[in-house]
Amino acid sequence: MGATANGTSAQPFKFLIYGRTGWIGGLLGKLCEAQSIDYVYGSGRLQNRVDLEADIATVKPTHVFNAAGVTGRPNVDWCESHKVETIRTNVVGTLTLADVCRENGLVLINYATGCIFEYDAAHPLGSGIGFKEEDTPNFIGSFYSKTKAMVEDLLNNYENVCTLRVRMPISSDLSNPRNFITKIARYEKVVDIPNSMTILDELLPISIEMAKRNLTGIYNFTNPGVVSHNEILEMYREYIDPSFTWKNFTLEEQAKVIVAPRSNNELDASKLKKEFPELLSIKDSLIQNVFKPNRKTPVA
Repeated sequence: MGATANGTSAQPFKFLIYGRTGWIGGLLGKLCEAQSIDYVYGSGRLQNRVDLEADIATVKPTHVFNAAGVTGRPNVDWCESHKVETIRTNVVGTLTLADVCRENGLVLINYATGCIFEYDAAHPLGSGIGFKEEDTPNFIGSFYSKTKAMVEDLLNNYENVCTLRVRMPISSDLSNPRNFITKIARYEKVVDIPNSMTILDELLPISIEMAKRNLTGIYNFTNPGVVSHNEILEMYREYIDPSFTWKNFTLEEQAKVIVAPRSNNELDASKLKKEFPELLSIKDSLIQNVFKPNRKTPVA
């Protein structure tokens, strides 16, 4: 894997990144520039093995990052009516990339999803008992989540893959329509359920460090703890717009306006926290990395 015995890479890093046009892929490029890490965006389509082999032969990377995938536009409901396209990228493409990386002795950092679980009797809402990395996914309510659970299970056989379970990603760019805060601030009505979430400003640099350490296996890639929709919108009102208002509705009411059910869960982030003890809790990270830098209201 191009690594020395202590897990540090002997040569300068060179990253091959898939997902140039995506949100995470774009942010990864900026982080590489900030850290003076040599990087190239992959030009091949994930499902075309020959393209991937050509990319690796040309770029000669030390690590590969996969931030490409189909989430659906405007949301995962798209996947319900585009099942083959979803399989082609999320299953065939991701597996092909993992396989090509393995043949070339390369670690693949794969940005996956934690939306493959839902609260259940063993992990009740509000209990603080989160799903662990080794738990079997129990949410296949949406076709998107179904494909992601399938591919995670298969990728677990590849010892060169680091699977990062991202959830409800948030960044300090409140103008980005993919940002979970921006999404719920624009919704007519929102549910109010505590969830594990991923603050990209804090966690994406950690994913680069994970590559440098050649970490593999599954990681719940969320900040520790949970935060609810209302708690986030209360912070939004406090820091950004004091006149902001919103309306709640129930899961039953939400079900009438969406095609596929949505995942709600708490992931146990203790494995990630053990590797990176500086990791902030979700509420602290929201304030430090998102709301304080964007503050528009006067400091009390």
